[in-house]
Amino acid sequence: MSRESYQERLATLRADVVGMGALVGERLELALESIRTGDEELARTVIDGDDEVNDLYLDLEGDCIDLFALQQPVATDLRFVATSFKVITDLERIGDLATNLANYGLAATGEILPEVAIEDIGADAVALVERALEAYRTDDADACRTIAADDDEIDALCQHASETVVRDLIEREATDDQLWSIEELLDDVSRVLLTIRDLERIADHAVNIAARTLYMVDSSTELIY
Repeated sequence: MSRESYQERLATLRADVVGMGALVGERLELALESIRTGDEELARTVIDGDDEVNDLYLDLEGDCIDLFALQQPVATDLRFVATSFKVITDLERIGDLATNLANYGLAATGEILPEVAIEDIGADAVALVERALEAYRTDDADACRTIAADDDEIDALCQHASETVVRDLIEREATDDQLWSIEELLDDVSRVLLTIRDLERIADHAVNIAARTLYMVDSSTELIY
């Protein structure tokens, strides 16, 4: 393969990874919208579309393996291909978490729990993923470090939201007229706590993307460990 063709394959890989990120981000936003609105059709669109994300992941995994095996990249190119492989793995897992969120939306039973900042946390998590992908696309080391720092704020929001849900559960009085809905209440508590947990994980995957991008650009492992 000519040097020009090789560089074209690397450029195509980068564009395809960014394209996978756009697809996953779209599914994630649909999942969050389904939670906000209770729209079952949106939720099922995300759930039914998970195979598309998985198939895309496998295609890009194959591209990375071919570049490793056939081109034997060294130095900068090796870091780029290795980072791309890691990034698509994180994106596939974000896709799985989006599917989880859509399933939680389908299982929602009503507005029983105290209001927690699910929408705000979700928007922040989506934004972090988008910023991480942009840093990967543009080789932006400074953005990678900012992303890692901003994840701490999402962690704090998630912790506060979880504590609010648990505190409300503890403080509820189990009066006779509430006993009929206790199972429903516990189901909603579980669902909301899982939603918060998965949003935190999505943000963590964004940090993983930033960490690997920083390694690709600066050979720095400061965010990996």
